[in-house]
Amino acid sequence: MRWLAGLILKIWGWKLLGPNPADTPKYIMVAAPHTSNWDFPLGILSKFKWRIPIKWLGKSSLFRPPFGWIFRSLGGVSVDRSQRSRMTDQIAEKIKAADIFGLCIAPEGTRSYTEKIKTGFYYIAKQAGIPLILCRIDYSTKTLDFSPPKDISNVTLEETLAWMAEAFLTARAKYPEQTVYNTST
Repeated sequence: MRWLAGLILKIWGWKLLGPNPADTPKYIMVAAPHTSNWDFPLGILSKFKWRIPIKWLGKSSLFRPPFGWIFRSLGGVSVDRSQRSRMTDQIAEKIKAADIFGLCIAPEGTRSYTEKIKTGFYYIAKQAGIPLILCRIDYSTKTLDFSPPKDISNVTLEETLAWMAEAFLTARAKYPEQTVYNTST
């Protein structure tokens, strides 16, 4: 799979940059800007190319038959967005109990335009005591650029959001008008 994923990325003209997240035992990966269905296969291909042990959250409708098993086998974790629950607490506990755990979250929470991002990733990382890794999806350079892990144990939410905005602002989304990190000009 590693070879095939690398070949597909090469044919499509995409590159992986930065440190390999697989070198960090536990982390939350924040992937943005997320505006296209194409972001998903790019993420899965990078997972296989760099052997990144990572899970990702998806809406529960993706996990229904007949194709739900495919998404689960690719690391998907179903999220029922219609019910308010203690999801951040549950995920943080799973991370604490594991030796190796990576979780990818799109902070925009949707491919459609949203005025503000969701902050669950921050609270999960804080509760679990793990770093954040940013994955910039840039269609102008065809790169998935991974940041080094950032310890946020002594960092406020506002400081974290400012760090992310600075990193993601220059990443060109597939559909820039649909992201809070809009660089359409």
